Amino acid sequence: MKRIAFTAHKMAGVIETPDFSGRLQPTEIRGRTLVTLVSPGTELNSGYLGSDFPSHPGYASVFQIEDAGSEVRDFRIGDLVFGSGNHAACQQADQGDVIRLPAGLPPEVAVFARLAGVSMSSLNTTIVRPPATVLITGLGPVGILAGQIFGAAGYDVVAVDPMPSRQQAASALGLGNTRGTVEVEELRDRIHLQIECSGHEQAVLEGCRCVRKGGEIFLVGVPWRRKTEAYSFELLREIFHRYVSVRSGWEWQVPVRPRDFAMNSIMDNLRTGQAWLAEGRLKVDGLGGLYSPERAQEVYSGLLDQSLPTPTAVFDWRL
Repeated sequence: MKRIAFTAHKMAGVIETPDFSGRLQPTEIRGRTLVTLVSPGTELNSGYLGSDFPSHPGYASVFQIEDAGSEVRDFRIGDLVFGSGNHAACQQADQGDVIRLPAGLPPEVAVFARLAGVSMSSLNTTIVRPPATVLITGLGPVGILAGQIFGAAGYDVVAVDPMPSRQQAASALGLGNTRGTVEVEELRDRIHLQIECSGHEQAVLEGCRCVRKGGEIFLVGVPWRRKTEAYSFELLREIFHRYVSVRSGWEWQVPVRPRDFAMNSIMDNLRTGQAWLAEGRLKVDGLGGLYSPERAQEVYSGLLDQSLPTPTAVFDWRL
């Protein structure tokens, strides 16, 4: 089976690995991959630039079911489903971990539900309710989708990224109030909630200076490395005197599957993401071009040096 692997520092390619050829468990399904989506922050920083090789990236796929276990009742052979598999030519999963695509939704669009689900956990758990104003900092794919999600839920969204190309991408997908910097004096006390998607500590500090007293900041973007010379005292002072709640944006803080006394779940969020993509509430035009898996090195190096024309990429296993 063909699979994308990081084989050395800044080296990516397709390798051959054993097929999923064993007997399926009663509730498992298996099928050929149609598309997989690159999560650029995670895959670049924890794999492509890493030190543990070989590693196999990817956690968003759409595949077509070709085989099913004896107790699978929710799906049929030929169904197109979304799951969290690696960049590989074949996928295998439990039926409880996949979602049937809405009729007519292209696989290369449906796969973006995975990145939409990241900020949906923050929407599940925030105490801030619409029509409050939300500040989105960092307009990569996760940030752009977060802006659309909170906008669709009735919030007033302000979106910030220093890169003009990302501002343009966000504006093209419906984020109206998009700018290059956080204007603290203009925004002070206007922001109820910040969804921080850049992983940049300066964005958190500026957010603390903008949010209303008692406001919230969700740290969705991973701080992979230090980017400023700011002292923690500056941040702690703002948090204390402005009564800010700074919270992890870790998406897995909600349960994976629905359960009693839990109002939301990862699977519910992914299902909603699929539905909103199908309805047009979420748009991904221009967020990720289609590439053959054989072009993995070109894709990852282009994402790293920002020479790729889109913020992320979709590997098309049909090519």
